[in-house]
Amino acid sequence: MMTLRQVEVIRAVMVTGTIGGAAKLLNVSAPGISRLVKYTERSLGIRFFQRQNGRYFPTPEAENIFEQINGVYKKVDDLSEIISKIGRGGLSELRIGSVPSISQVMVPRAIERVRRRYPDLGIDINILKLEEAIDYLLLGRGECVAMSYRLEHSGLDFLPLASGELYCIVPPGHELAGRKQVSAAEITRYPLIGIDPNDPYGRIMAGIFSRNRLDYNITIRARFGTTVCALVKAGLGIAVIDQFTVAHGGYPGIELLKITEPTRFDTYIAVKRGAPLSLHVEYFIESLRAEMRAVEPSRGNGRAAPARGRKK
Repeated sequence: MMTLRQVEVIRAVMVTGTIGGAAKLLNVSAPGISRLVKYTERSLGIRFFQRQNGRYFPTPEAENIFEQINGVYKKVDDLSEIISKIGRGGLSELRIGSVPSISQVMVPRAIERVRRRYPDLGIDINILKLEEAIDYLLLGRGECVAMSYRLEHSGLDFLPLASGELYCIVPPGHELAGRKQVSAAEITRYPLIGIDPNDPYGRIMAGIFSRNRLDYNITIRARFGTTVCALVKAGLGIAVIDQFTVAHGGYPGIELLKITEPTRFDTYIAVKRGAPLSLHVEYFIESLRAEMRAVEPSRGNGRAAPARGRKK
């Protein structure tokens, strides 16, 4: 039997014609190459080369062996190429979902990290509502979904992502514009734009009013936080929004006011219970968690993430 190392050395001598050339090709010492060639010939009882004037020529009886060696080496090259592709993310696809509030700013920043590590990885991102997220995971359409709430489901597990806070957003020139903070009671005095309170995401926004037993009226309802921001920017009212939707200046043209009452909420990654996670999705979760925790109130002084340079 020949080892892969012996195959590599014999082929290097065959290709270069000299011990010195083979040593340079393999980046090792010439005496080591010479010893291994002699040992291989002796142990197999086959003479691979004829030595003439310092050059090595294949012997007639070794021609068939060299054909097989080239075939083995080609297979090793193919294996190395496949391993390299896998290491760069080739031959694989990252399939992830997210609720809109996290997909606006946080998911793209996490995907940028994933792309740097796995430049050839195929990526498929879906923006999902709650009922869509359940089927998305249980039917194996994707591996994880970033969510701003959790639910009880026997087929799903929820992994912690980060905690966030709510902010009041107002258009420039509004009475509240320029203020550092505002109370929940003050917010209810103005026309409100918001999400349906019966929606899981909408309940997070409405929670500050129900906890403080405040009456409020949503004059315009929208399905997604990005739409709410656009309506506020258009001067149609003010709103309560989660910090991840507007993090890092993700929605310019509105002003953010801290709410005096506690508004902390938690976010999660939902995965199918018992399903193994790929290395790529594990790194995506790690990256998303890092991006979101970097703007957590305790880490970001409670500010909703002004634009900043990314750490490389």
